[in-house]
Amino acid sequence: MLDVKTNQDMLEYFEGIIHTMREPSIMLDQDLRVVTVSNSFYKLFKLKPANTIGHYIFELANKQFNISLLRDLLETILPQKPHCDDYLIEHDFAIIGRRILLLNARQIELAEAREHIILLAIEDMTEHTDELDIVNEKKDKRADELVIANEEIAFQNEEKDKRADELDIANEEIAFQKKEIDKRADELVIAKEEKGKRADELVIAKEEKGKRADELFIANEEKDKRADELIIANKELAFQNKEKDKRADELDIANEEKDKRADELDLANEKLAFQNKEKDKRADELIIANHELAFQNEEKDKRADELDIANEEKDKRADELDIANEKLAFQNQEKDKRADELIIANTELAFQNQEKDKRADELALANTELAFQNQEKDKRADELVIANKEKELLLHKLKRAASVFSHADEGIMITDATATITEVNSTFSSITGYTSEEVLGRNPKILQSGRHSPTFYAEMWDTLLTQDHWRGEIWNRRKNGEVFPVMLTISAVKNSAGFVQHYVSLCTDITAMKAYQGQLEHIAHYDVLTNLPNRVLLADRLNHAMVQCKRRNQSLAVVFMDLDGFKEINDNHGHSVGDELLVAVSQRMKKALREGDTLARIGGDEFIAVMVDLAHSEETQPALERLLKAASTPVDLNCGVMQVSASIGVTLYPQDDSDADQLMRHADQAMYVAKQEGKNCYRLFDTVRENASKTQLENIDDIRLAMKQFEFVLYYQPKVNINTGEVKGVEALIRWQHPLRGLVQPLDFLPIIEGHAISLELGEWVITSALIQISQWQNMGVNLPISVNISGYQIQQDNFATRLAALLAAHPEVNPNSLELEILETSALHDISKVSATMNACHELGVRFALDDFGTGYSSLTHLRRLPAQLIKIDQSFVRDMLEDADDCAIVESVIGLAKAFRRDVIAEGVETITHGIALLQMGCQLAQGYGIARPMPAGDIPEWITHWKTDIPWQALGLVEANKLDC
Repeated sequence: MLDVKTNQDMLEYFEGIIHTMREPSIMLDQDLRVVTVSNSFYKLFKLKPANTIGHYIFELANKQFNISLLRDLLETILPQKPHCDDYLIEHDFAIIGRRILLLNARQIELAEAREHIILLAIEDMTEHTDELDIVNEKKDKRADELVIANEEIAFQNEEKDKRADELDIANEEIAFQKKEIDKRADELVIAKEEKGKRADELVIAKEEKGKRADELFIANEEKDKRADELIIANKELAFQNKEKDKRADELDIANEEKDKRADELDLANEKLAFQNKEKDKRADELIIANHELAFQNEEKDKRADELDIANEEKDKRADELDIANEKLAFQNQEKDKRADELIIANTELAFQNQEKDKRADELALANTELAFQNQEKDKRADELVIANKEKELLLHKLKRAASVFSHADEGIMITDATATITEVNSTFSSITGYTSEEVLGRNPKILQSGRHSPTFYAEMWDTLLTQDHWRGEIWNRRKNGEVFPVMLTISAVKNSAGFVQHYVSLCTDITAMKAYQGQLEHIAHYDVLTNLPNRVLLADRLNHAMVQCKRRNQSLAVVFMDLDGFKEINDNHGHSVGDELLVAVSQRMKKALREGDTLARIGGDEFIAVMVDLAHSEETQPALERLLKAASTPVDLNCGVMQVSASIGVTLYPQDDSDADQLMRHADQAMYVAKQEGKNCYRLFDTVRENASKTQLENIDDIRLAMKQFEFVLYYQPKVNINTGEVKGVEALIRWQHPLRGLVQPLDFLPIIEGHAISLELGEWVITSALIQISQWQNMGVNLPISVNISGYQIQQDNFATRLAALLAAHPEVNPNSLELEILETSALHDISKVSATMNACHELGVRFALDDFGTGYSSLTHLRRLPAQLIKIDQSFVRDMLEDADDCAIVESVIGLAKAFRRDVIAEGVETITHGIALLQMGCQLAQGYGIARPMPAGDIPEWITHWKTDIPWQALGLVEANKLDC
């Protein structure tokens, strides 16, 4: 029983560890029945233990868990794997409010019984997205700090003497740090001594382990001793049974003796009765003799002669009477003697009966005691059987729990209440480099990296003591000195009295995730080829510079540059030579700018520079001249000398009082003027001329009049699955059927009304027209979803969701799922949280969202993380040139990878050729739209186009190959 209790404690110990694991986890046996479930699993899936343990996993009441992909994994893949392996499944449990869940299925083989245990660890990625938001906010903050730091550099150059003094102070601080190093060296020596002390404690612990093994051996001996006692008890019981039989035989003999003496007593009584009858007869004879004597006395005289004879006869008879009396007295004595003997015999018989009864009582007591002993024997035997079964069950559970502890994918460290390490698993050793012998008995401080302040650890312990758990990201140090990041969870495990028994910490090495995050951030903000800032980082810096300009009452210049003659070099010498030329020219142009200015590549051979801290517009002229010279200077490459030039357009802020996106557009327009005027020159954007040239088209009153006269129409461009040929829907594109200018494209009038009330009216007209068109197509038997573009200004209205609900209510015959709203990724969304809440409200109405022109806007990753859009649209500028431009191809592939990582659907715009479609299929993108599929067309042409649409044969062939790969 000692072993059973110990195993029970250890099982509770391991189960306590399992229940502290951060990820929800469930353990199955080889028949897919639930064995153990962690507390976090119950909370996440809202199940109860009574409805879970012992059930098949597909019998769980929570239907969200019954997905075909998980069923296939558990029923086909895992049973075929005899070793430990990991499998990854991603699924969206939208019903319980989790956008992304990661299922990590691990199979564990127990060598003792060849039994397979399946451990499912479920990671909730929703919090990770929030953490990524925080990381990106920190990133934005650091970018701002970097800009501020660049501004401070100029100020620092002016305070060179002051920095010299600070350098002296720094040298003194270095000396102080050296002292601290010496101090830490002394602490290291003390730590080594402490390690030796802990090693001695480990030896004592091993001796204690040996002592417990001895106690286990003694317990086994006690068990054997009890078994021997049980055997002796059985032998004693057999002996008592023999004594019982012997006493029963003696009792039978005593009963026979009693019956014999009773018979003798009956004979003696009969004989005494006969003697009494003889005595009475003699007494009667004496009476007769006396009567005869009296008669003789009366006849004395008559019988005088006979008197003597009579006297003699009388004497004789008297003598005979005396003899008879003596004989009778003797017989009476014999009778009394026999009576006394009978009394003695009766007394002895009674004593024997008492002895018999006493022995019978003793025998009954012996039988009762024997029965009790037999019951005790049976009870102890049953207890022994139950104890053995319980011991085997607990050992089995203990092995399972220990196996889960050993095979857990997280590093587990257990400490006592004083934060002394008592146990670690193998994953902990593989992560930190420390073996269990090296850390047992030590404090977790050995893992500290020095990157966190004492305040950080104080707050961590304060949270742990008040809330019984702490979770966060922390930097630790491996045994080899390498500093690495981990996601750490610490939980306090308390006893029934509410006191802390030990602490359980689970850590996950997130080095790879940090590196991948850094790569994503770099890809998201820097050009892959030139390592210059891309459009995203440029927009951030431009917005920040605009704020600084207003604060300091200065100006800035936005410079748009396009290389002249680069396309010919690229076509004649190949993309590799063109890439080398771009790198060389970009480096020269960057050196031509001042420190603090920004040069960005926005695609192809187009660059934008932001020149800040300008007191007068004339200050731009020297820098523009340097840029022209840097671009036109010949470049010596391996294949020969190459030369290009640059056409430059410039606009000044705040003279051009536009937003960041419009400033770049104006600089682009000025660049086209420079090209038209002979290239290799720069031109300033003329705001007065621009305003005058757009007066007629950009007049808001004209647009309002056009709405009243129904001059706006919707064209529709199909969206298809190029693998299967299925038409997935259409995108509604607005056109202005101008009475004089003809069909006007949206870029010629939509930017004019952005931010005005008329844009809201036009936006609702587009949604209403799309709903009417869906209804008309449904009546024709054509069920096509329509996606509609909405502006950032429109979705940021407080009543957007309410207005959308009213528009949907006006068309009850249309399923809201047939409407999709596309948000331009280039839109300036000032309050991401507010937009996200509005989108969630629209989700409840049944409307879907997509991110349009992904990768060209202000903050792609921020939008992707925080905006609940189901679809990502790759901008056509990347797709169009992906076959010739390696950078565009890398961007397309990265966006597809991001979409898969964030569990979003992805569609490519600008698919113009079969080759584009084949390349996209090979990258994993099946949805597409573009001129290679269909141009935008009026609504009346869509049904006929669907009838004649067929996917291209090369796309079908590639789709079959990819499908066969998946089947294999």
